Amino acid sequence: MPRFIVFSVGLLTSVLGSAFTGLAMGVWVFQHTGSATQYSITLLVSLLPGVIFGPLAGALVDRWNRRVLLIVSEAVSAVPVLVLALLYSAGDLQPWHIFVFVGIQSVIRAIQLPAMSASIVLLAPPEQVARANGVVMLAQALGNTVGFAAGGVLYLLIDLNGVLLVDFATFVFNMAILAIIRIPQPPRSDAGQTGSGGLIDEIRAGWRIVATRRTLVTILLFSAALNVSLGYADAMLTPLVLSFASAAALGIVIACMGVGAIAGSLALATWGGPRRRVIGLAGFAIPLGLFLCLGALRPSIPLIVVAALGFTFCFTIVDGTSRNILQVEVEPDVQGRVFATYNMVGGAVLASSYLLAGPVADRLFEPLLLADGALAGSVGAVIGVGPGRGMALLMLLIGVVMLITAVVASQQDSLRRLPDRPVRKTAEPVSESEPATAPSNRVVS
Repeated sequence: MPRFIVFSVGLLTSVLGSAFTGLAMGVWVFQHTGSATQYSITLLVSLLPGVIFGPLAGALVDRWNRRVLLIVSEAVSAVPVLVLALLYSAGDLQPWHIFVFVGIQSVIRAIQLPAMSASIVLLAPPEQVARANGVVMLAQALGNTVGFAAGGVLYLLIDLNGVLLVDFATFVFNMAILAIIRIPQPPRSDAGQTGSGGLIDEIRAGWRIVATRRTLVTILLFSAALNVSLGYADAMLTPLVLSFASAAALGIVIACMGVGAIAGSLALATWGGPRRRVIGLAGFAIPLGLFLCLGALRPSIPLIVVAALGFTFCFTIVDGTSRNILQVEVEPDVQGRVFATYNMVGGAVLASSYLLAGPVADRLFEPLLLADGALAGSVGAVIGVGPGRGMALLMLLIGVVMLITAVVASQQDSLRRLPDRPVRKTAEPVSESEPATAPSNRVVS
């Protein structure tokens, strides 16, 4: 695993730098414009371009050398950061510059995420892939917690310009790391040869690989259903907490979510997840629904803190298990397209949930649990009435939907027949100069 460890050090550095910049730019846009709408545009632009570009990105990942692609994507990410720093120094930085930069970063992430996920199986032996995923997810969790917190401190100490220059330095560092490690080329498989041709043909082949394998379809539908619930829960959390508690209390809840994600990542990195992968996928999704229901029962910060910790811990196990299944069971030379397909569907579902959650809560659920609402005397007697309790009811229903989704998924033969997580050492992937026949690692269908 030495190459993977070096790879993960560069990844952590880059993720932290991007977290610094992400927070600082969002704060700068809001302070510069005073507009929550402008800030929301920044969030939307950070998501949609990558969703649209996803299928093409997956085909490029499978077609090109993944190490070179990662180096080039880091370089392309670094240049706009430097341009923004120069514009800021000259006093010419405008919000639309930030929007363009965020859009470029979204497209770059659409390439980097499948390239990174598809490279892990080439750097780590099969029995260590689950733990390797835990390390990668730990880096991402640290970026979302330590990175954002440090980004706020850095913004106060060295201003946006300094944060941008720090981010630029992290890109350069990660490019140096990628330049010195070797990421083997994946062996050619029957699926890869069948799907080769022009870019359009390769994009179609990626969709066919997913659509014609029952296990992949089941996992895709399962992940999409969880993302619908996750999107609503994510959008509702902040207004739900602020409906009865302070911003400081919200900060505690968000920090606990980060702690849960870090704990889940550490568990994956050391344990690897359940040997029966259907348990890691559907089994750990059952408490996801239970924790959502728990957090919605009463307007209580301790209750929500417990729910937040448990939810993010279990979600990390579910996400890591899903990645592991794709990495081990799908041929390495088509993983770029498969991961891009999953990322695109997941991003589209999240975006739609973010857009719908607010109107559904405000116009439908909140009026039901006001003091004179239609459900005040029934449901309100259990979870309370007043501002925010309609959102709590929506959260409760989302938890029930997640529970049903997990139970249905756990009964699917395509998931129950998944082989146990590999535990015996197998051969390393072939090197870049050694073409070989693809190993037998097809998905059970």
